[in-house]
Amino acid sequence: MDAGKESRFGLCETCRHRKENRNERGSVFLYCRKSESDPRFPKYPPLPVHRCEGHEPPASGEVQI
Repeated sequence: MDAGKESRFGLCETCRHRKENRNERGSVFLYCRKSESDPRFPKYPPLPVHRCEGHEPPASGEVQI
């Protein structure tokens, strides 16, 4: 990602709780796994997310899906 250009996903782009869901037409929806244990977080947050108390970068070596 270009450092001068904001991601269309915002903070979700670099969050360990995100999961990408794709439909048959190729659209991408980001699911927040944090929503499974904490009702403050929406399952599919409106993007781009600029602030999130639950944002955590991936652990070293962790693969994001």
